[in-house]
Amino acid sequence: MKFPGYMLIVWDFVREAKRRKIPVGPGRGSAAGSLVAYSLKITNLDPIRYQLLFERFLNPQRVSMPDIDMDFCQERRGEIIEYVREKYGKVNVAQVVTFGSLLAKGVLRDVARIFGIKYDEADKFVKLIPDQLGITLDKSLDIEPKIKDIITEEPLYNRLYSFGRKLEGLKRNTGMHAAGVVISDEELWKKSPLYRPSENDDTIVTQYSLNYLEPVDLIKFDFLGLKTLTVIDRAIKNIKMNKNTDVDIDNLNLEDENIFKLIQSGKTLGLFQIESDGMRDLAKRLKPTTFEDIIAMLALYRPGPMESGMLDDYIERKHGK
Repeated sequence: MKFPGYMLIVWDFVREAKRRKIPVGPGRGSAAGSLVAYSLKITNLDPIRYQLLFERFLNPQRVSMPDIDMDFCQERRGEIIEYVREKYGKVNVAQVVTFGSLLAKGVLRDVARIFGIKYDEADKFVKLIPDQLGITLDKSLDIEPKIKDIITEEPLYNRLYSFGRKLEGLKRNTGMHAAGVVISDEELWKKSPLYRPSENDDTIVTQYSLNYLEPVDLIKFDFLGLKTLTVIDRAIKNIKMNKNTDVDIDNLNLEDENIFKLIQSGKTLGLFQIESDGMRDLAKRLKPTTFEDIIAMLALYRPGPMESGMLDDYIERKHGK
């Protein structure tokens, strides 16, 4: 599939992070199924041991660029982006633009401000828009009858709503993608319009957003800043300082009973991916006793399995019922 170049670029900046002792994640998502990523030490998880599917990462039936989400210590992520800029050329590396849209509530607030409506009054009206994902002004009219009453009785709010409906969905402002970085084999201005977020900022940002980079032959890499890695790094340093004990995070005992007792108790605030209320409740009900149980928890805690009652079936089966 002609992706050795991509793999070697990722290998290069991961190796540099490890050389600088910048905490790097062990690997997540479909890339953890890649034996090549494991062999290059991009990921630290043996995909054969856990029977992970390579085809989730690269599949001849779906020829698109591979996508490895790389986690770095939140405080030092910038160092690695700077390393990439130095290595591949400052005019060949850029971050990726995002566009904020005028959504139902935001567009009403913006128009209300222009109409000179006091914030408190506008806010009362805006709060009538239901808190639903993907809600629109048209849908809100069907769901909340009070909106219809107000715009029928008050001409100002009628104008506000009709202006809002015309503007809804338009782009409001630019921002910078939290993780996306593109690396080009030639100066970026040959492939994409560019801009700088501010006069004093030398960061270059592509004016094409995420979905339009591949067609102009640009490769996106994800550099995610992860607070958990920073916390783990500090914990390891504190243990060394206070107890003079070295902790090797890549070779921990995955069968330690005390760890499973902690997870079973549901007291897992601050533990990556198992800290939400729902996850803590699931841990108390499932009572995991093996690392594979935790893998199953993460796989099952998704809308499909949750709606189908699969979680309850799995818990009953685990407890021999």
